[in-house]
Amino acid sequence: MADHEEEDLRTALRMSMQNSPPEPKRSKPRDGPAGAPTGLPEESSEVKTRRLQRELMATAAEKRMLDAKKASPSPSSVSGSAGSSGSALAAKVVRKDKELSLEEVNLGKGLSEEDAKQLFSMVFGAEVTKGILAQWSNQGIRFSLDPETSMGLVQHEGGPCGVLAAIQAFVLKYLLFCPAELGKVVPNMHHNMGSGTLSNSPCVASNNFASLTEDAKARALIRSMGEILFLCGSNKRAVIATLSVIGDDTERSKDNLDDEVSELKLVDNALFSDRNNVITKSLEGLSIESAADLHKVLRVNTYTTRESAFKRLQAVIPVFQSRMGALLFLISALLSRGLDLVQADRDDPSLPLVTAPFGHASQEIVNLLLCGQAVPNVFDGKMDLGGGMSLKGVSRPVEVGFLTLLESLNFCKVGQYLKCPKWPIWVVGSESHYTVLFSLDTTVQDENELEGRESQIRKAFDAQDQSGGGGFISVEGFHQVLKETNVELPTEKVDLLCSTGFIVWSEFWQVILDLDKSLGGLKDSTGLMGKKVFDLYHFNGIAKSDLNGSQVSSGGETPVQRPRLTKLRVSVPPRWTPEEYMTDVAVSSGSGGNESGGKVTEIAKPEPSQHAPLVDCIRTRWPRAVCNWIGYPPSIV
Repeated sequence: MADHEEEDLRTALRMSMQNSPPEPKRSKPRDGPAGAPTGLPEESSEVKTRRLQRELMATAAEKRMLDAKKASPSPSSVSGSAGSSGSALAAKVVRKDKELSLEEVNLGKGLSEEDAKQLFSMVFGAEVTKGILAQWSNQGIRFSLDPETSMGLVQHEGGPCGVLAAIQAFVLKYLLFCPAELGKVVPNMHHNMGSGTLSNSPCVASNNFASLTEDAKARALIRSMGEILFLCGSNKRAVIATLSVIGDDTERSKDNLDDEVSELKLVDNALFSDRNNVITKSLEGLSIESAADLHKVLRVNTYTTRESAFKRLQAVIPVFQSRMGALLFLISALLSRGLDLVQADRDDPSLPLVTAPFGHASQEIVNLLLCGQAVPNVFDGKMDLGGGMSLKGVSRPVEVGFLTLLESLNFCKVGQYLKCPKWPIWVVGSESHYTVLFSLDTTVQDENELEGRESQIRKAFDAQDQSGGGGFISVEGFHQVLKETNVELPTEKVDLLCSTGFIVWSEFWQVILDLDKSLGGLKDSTGLMGKKVFDLYHFNGIAKSDLNGSQVSSGGETPVQRPRLTKLRVSVPPRWTPEEYMTDVAVSSGSGGNESGGKVTEIAKPEPSQHAPLVDCIRTRWPRAVCNWIGYPPSIV
């Protein structure tokens, strides 16, 4: 096979040094053994992949030689003498490609049959349907082509949205708040990911997502994937999974070309798209339907430094953009954590991580990607059930957070770690889908006096709550909360709250609001405490009809099918009960607001609220929030 590769590259060199443009390279049949029938048997997938790789290398060499000739001062300077600089450079490029093509293939090691069985069973279970397997085998990690949603990853299949939303959240972190970090991914990465340059100006001040360069998005994606994998690997390692049917030549970074070629800008930018085409052809007919399929095609590499992991991700990013991308990234995250540790994280390891009957990513998958542990719950820490039993929640602060519609329905309680992440970005969960909510301004996370006091008291209350987020505690726990938060309640209030044998949060909080500040309460005569106004953005990666981006046709406006990005204006009014609001917002005396003695309170009535299920999610983070938007309501399904 090496002889065939050398012959192809020698042919490419001869054709490239001709004065006339070469004919397109075509594959030729190999001579079969003597006596073989005329009809050639169908080549194996490995032979087919190697043939496609040889054709790709030869075609790329041809194009680079043509570019070298065009860059020379005159045709004669290239073909006139063997010692000319153009010929020497051309020969060096082809010689480099020849060396690369003869390198030992480094696809990584395969999984053992036992590990493959454990991995497949852990992810899909024993009764997975072909439909669910198809969903997870046909979703790449790709950015939207629509300019207004170009910062977002597009979802084509139901199921892998939990993986895409988690990656999306980290991508936004780097694009909006950490653009300076993107230059640290891989030096000279623009050779591989596009010709755009990365601006040093902060992205947080702009909502012009169409202005993001392909280079910036690619760097953010690689940085995000690497951070998530190291998070899963306890910041000690990252495991990157690829496929054996995709050869190493298609994964190799173009940065391996000779430095002189890079300096003369002879890098073949078309090679990146050519590699995508080769990968697409390599995946034709490939399906993952059993542990045996994983054992046959999966290859993994382990990296202990971020730089080496970023370089590998850069080299194989077309693989993750292919239809197998979402599944490969989930597998990479699970292997980075370690299969045994993943099972130890879970409360019920017998259940598959991909849930039936619709193939959605479980909360364990989302938590693994957000906080590095495959815990099934969203509260903080552990919940002791007695008898040596406990439920596992999130154990530490996170970079990007999580909100869920289920909390508004009182099915769970999201803890402060996920609700108040380092950056104002949240994966949003509904009953059947994951989307992303974010702000361009980090100050939306800042607490005013009311929110800070509420967080302090709520944290102490939740620490005593053994109901799984039900919002009530024991009398003994209640007295502990009063002690920790320095709340001095009148005896009659304490007796009233404890009369039923348990204390409900909503009733306790209302007492705190009516209690004077000097006693640890939050009674506010101005009524302005807690008022906030800010903007949020919501991204749903599934293509939906969008009137905001409608196209004009002869029959009128036609909605565009694309991912949806919705801007929401959020107003958090002061802390009022409905009765207090209707009474105290009125004019202080008389019926005429313009009378000399009359004065209108500074508080204005909030704008009429628009409602969608997303608003209920937002209110789990900012109670009483009033939301408004233009166009279609934001969709979390």
